[in-house]
Amino acid sequence: MKKTISNIAIGILLLGSQLPAQSYIGAGNIQGITIAASDDNASAEKTLDGSGLDAPLMEASRFLSHAAMGYDAAEVERTASMGFEAWIDEQVNIAPNYLTPQMESIWEEIYGWNIDYYTREYQEQNPGAPITEEVLEDFDDEIFGPWAVDFHYAWWQNTILERDQLRQRMAYALSQILVISTQSSLQDDAVSFTGYYDILTQHAFGNYRDLLYDVTLSPSMGIYLSHYNNPREIPEENLHPDENYAREIMQLFSIGLYELNNDGTRKKDVDGNDIPTYRNDDIKELAKVFTGLGAGAVMENPWVDVPFFGMDVYLADKEATMVMYEPFHEPGEKILLGREIIPAGQSGMTDINQALDFLFNHDNVGPFLARQLIQRFVKSNPTPGYIDRVASAFNDNGSGERGDLKAVVIAILMDEEARSCEALQDDRNGILIEPMIRTTQIVKAFPLSCYMDSIHVVNGDTLDRIECTEKRYWLNGIDRRNAIRQSPLGAPSVFNFYLPDHQPVGEFAMRDMVAPEFKIHDSSTSINYINIMHATLFWNYLGSSWETEYKPQLGVLTMDTDALLPLVEEPEELYNYLDILFARGQLTDSTRAILREFVDEQPDWVDAQRRLRGVMMLLLISPDYTILK
Repeated sequence: MKKTISNIAIGILLLGSQLPAQSYIGAGNIQGITIAASDDNASAEKTLDGSGLDAPLMEASRFLSHAAMGYDAAEVERTASMGFEAWIDEQVNIAPNYLTPQMESIWEEIYGWNIDYYTREYQEQNPGAPITEEVLEDFDDEIFGPWAVDFHYAWWQNTILERDQLRQRMAYALSQILVISTQSSLQDDAVSFTGYYDILTQHAFGNYRDLLYDVTLSPSMGIYLSHYNNPREIPEENLHPDENYAREIMQLFSIGLYELNNDGTRKKDVDGNDIPTYRNDDIKELAKVFTGLGAGAVMENPWVDVPFFGMDVYLADKEATMVMYEPFHEPGEKILLGREIIPAGQSGMTDINQALDFLFNHDNVGPFLARQLIQRFVKSNPTPGYIDRVASAFNDNGSGERGDLKAVVIAILMDEEARSCEALQDDRNGILIEPMIRTTQIVKAFPLSCYMDSIHVVNGDTLDRIECTEKRYWLNGIDRRNAIRQSPLGAPSVFNFYLPDHQPVGEFAMRDMVAPEFKIHDSSTSINYINIMHATLFWNYLGSSWETEYKPQLGVLTMDTDALLPLVEEPEELYNYLDILFARGQLTDSTRAILREFVDEQPDWVDAQRRLRGVMMLLLISPDYTILK
């Protein structure tokens, strides 16, 4: 049956009454229908066949907000076109981009720049004096690094430039569960952080048992949680195994504090009380397992050639896995959680592997990890059903494998609570996007340019600003940590930036809801975030390296938003564009009214770029951007 429709409203009625039930507006099926619009220049077919709707782009933007460290408009369109499953398949097959090689390359450059700088300074102070080996050694003693800031440079360079966005997002999520921190004695050694982060990157789609093993033997973790050089008990010398790692691998890395059902709810005893997973005696028993581990290799130094148990941490090669020194491992039987017997007479590494197997196979691990990973990707308050489905994927990936993190992240991202529109109507759904993810999304949304803001002489001409000849996407990270209390591997303690159970006072607590990110969202950090957005948008300041003193060509990073300038003359189109890119299609009428009011009140002398940046700032500090539903 062929119908001619001259009015969209009538068309809607006719479609609702005469088309099959599986056909609806935007579904793509307009076979046998001729559609005319009141405006001869408009294409009415696009409204009914779906090609003129933005819903697929909005859904793609929301998906990428869950799955990536950031994205631009082209990636939104590409993802909408290829589909979410295909995007995930593509991502898991991209080779990992590790931080240690990136950091070493960066440090090689910085080291050379420092030597050049000090050499020029020396020659200015000592005209005609030769640069001897002794002088170079003096220079070398003054150059500090690579240290924590060089880890940050490598992290930002990879995050901004590389394509393995899902792997990077997973590694970042894992870094907030299996925590080490730059705010520790490790801060003077960049490899402590790049090497550890590379473990998280390597295993992001691997098996959690393998990840637990490598984390346990990581010298960075060993130093941070003090099972590096952890000795056996010698009562006469008042030496006892350090209990720190034993406690945290249970409490934070595997089984948590209380026995859980697969849906994350707590099991109860006959009196209705929560059941603890372990007690203090269990910590003492497990601590015996993690004894005897020490440096696997030595950093280049003039004093020590061969590693030994008890060697100072500053001499240890942080890239080399810790090894077992059997004479310092606690002998004898160990009993874990009152039921797992580790027999006497085994090697230290056999003890460790048996303990890790026991913890990994505990029923709690699936729901314990599922909840925290959902919180890092999608929402703060997942339902028991959501946790159960993700925990089930951890328990069995469909091929009989337990602990497959690829299966876990797919289950998280493709779950109905993450993807369905119906879930958006639940007022318990949503998350305050953590400051770092807000930042990386903004940085990746537009092309980046770079300029030098000081006076330079080029071919005899003096210029106030020139484009950088060398672009380096290096942000020191420490400035951000001080302002918003978050940076990669920058947590103040092993308990991360916030606990998964953090409950802000007020309505959250009254409704028994959690909101972890609000722990670092207060009057100080919220104002600092607004100031960062102002500096980013109106002063073209995304952040700085600390190397411009020695290499001014690094310049200042800026966002290139010139492509959006034509939309300033069509503000509704601009709002719609930014809605898809930043608000995931959820720009509210109230925020849109604020944007309109701002644009309408601008005097004529305000140029298009400032109008654009003003609109962007108002959106980027609004709940429509900062709260992900």
